[in-house]
Amino acid sequence: MNMNRIVTIAALAVGGVILSKQFTKKRGMERGSSTKESIDVDVPVSTAYNQWTQFEDFPKFMSSVKEVRQVDDTHLHWRAEVAGKEREWDAEITEQIPDKRIAWRSMSGPRNAGVVTFHKLSNGKTRIMLQMDYEPESMDEKIGDTLGLVKMQTKANLTHFKEMLEGRGRESGAWRGSVAQH
Repeated sequence: MNMNRIVTIAALAVGGVILSKQFTKKRGMERGSSTKESIDVDVPVSTAYNQWTQFEDFPKFMSSVKEVRQVDDTHLHWRAEVAGKEREWDAEITEQIPDKRIAWRSMSGPRNAGVVTFHKLSNGKTRIMLQMDYEPESMDEKIGDTLGLVKMQTKANLTHFKEMLEGRGRESGAWRGSVAQH
């Protein structure tokens, strides 16, 4: 066997291992997926943050969200369409720092957790960064995750948030309390 053929076989074997790991991860075998998106909005950081704290307004810019009900300062009840099926879950805010960040995790239903952060770019411009970890459950959810549908939906939701907020030019309300990390 010549050296070129050995190198080719070795490269194919390494590539196969890498593809196998990627496929296993995409099929949910490593328990979960993640998406990260960001968007710049032409409003001050306090305006962007204040609007994001209006959780019950989420259906106005998140097309798959049917309802968010704020139970108390740190608990929310969600009703949304996930992979074509209506799902409900409860979530807990695990950290909240005004004008900086809001972190959460689900307490029931579809497993998810994440953080949204707010970064002042200038007096009238803010970068919003959203990272969400989730665990696709049904085959439809796993297929949607593999095809990148969660990432596309997240990007669309942030775009709709930007359009809503910039179109109005001000927040519809605000909650300025803090939640210590736990």
